[in-house]
Amino acid sequence: MPLSPQMQRLLTTRTFQLLPGLALSILVSAAAFAAERLEVQLTGGKFVENLVLAIVIGTVVRTFVPLWKGVESGIAFSAKRVMEAAIVLLGASISLQALEAAGFALVGGIVALVAFAILASYILGRTFGLNRKLAMLVACGNSICGNSAVAAVAPVIDAEGDDVAAAIAFTAVLGVAVVLALPLALHTFSMTASQYGVLSGLTVYAVPQVLAAAQPGGLIAMQTGTLVKLVRVLMLGPVLLTLAIGKGRENETTVRLSQILPWFIIGFALLMGCRSAGLISEDLVAPLGYISNVLTVIAMAALGLTVDIRSVLHAGGRVILTASLSICMLVARSLGLIALLHIH
Repeated sequence: MPLSPQMQRLLTTRTFQLLPGLALSILVSAAAFAAERLEVQLTGGKFVENLVLAIVIGTVVRTFVPLWKGVESGIAFSAKRVMEAAIVLLGASISLQALEAAGFALVGGIVALVAFAILASYILGRTFGLNRKLAMLVACGNSICGNSAVAAVAPVIDAEGDDVAAAIAFTAVLGVAVVLALPLALHTFSMTASQYGVLSGLTVYAVPQVLAAAQPGGLIAMQTGTLVKLVRVLMLGPVLLTLAIGKGRENETTVRLSQILPWFIIGFALLMGCRSAGLISEDLVAPLGYISNVLTVIAMAALGLTVDIRSVLHAGGRVILTASLSICMLVARSLGLIALLHIH
């Protein structure tokens, strides 16, 4: 069925609105690829991968270069939709056998870790004087999936706009800091690829950022980190329902299915199932993985373009202290879980 003229005009207008920001994200990602190539030529190795370089370059641009407002929608599209497409394609490189290898013990450990992290972070926030709603926003953002969790939880608990802005401002900066710092653990603790993947999945805020953080550990680390992170993200559903019930909203429609089970997780699972069933040729796995990596670098560039380092100054010392100590506790507990389950 052909599209109506009105729909065609709407799609055309929307496309042109996205182009400037998308082009800027691609330009920054190209600079990241170029910087990585120069790094290899000068040092003989990849000490800082293209995903991390894309975040750093994007953040520098955002912080020090005044950006035209017309690029904002395209940057947001690149950071979200392009990354979601990359995650779906990544599913083609992972089989259900890998999920079986993770085991029920790890899944149970992830659930327990998230629940405990939310409680501990909330208590820590209240101890430092944050109001109840802000403390819960920081706790959920830190324990589940950063800004996405903050945005999903905010309407459920009727959070104030200032509290939401403060929580998002710092989790955006802290999320990038974790991605940049986490690779140090790979060498400091002499971790295997599987161990490092689990650590990345348990501590990094957003699904896209897991790919950047886990990349130094190789493909196994990226696959493991993605699986662990997706289990962690799925905890958002029970948490939203619990908070809704606590507010007496169990009969309202505040919690949407798309918040609990995003489309890209469904797409990721479908491609993973197709790979496991042999419906995806082994010859296609490498090309799909390459496309996924390119899209991820573009999305990481866009993510960097959303982070102004100066915004952390407006988040408030108590929020900074709460979030920083919370992520330190999360890393420590994650290392403890890895040791407890004897992950090798």
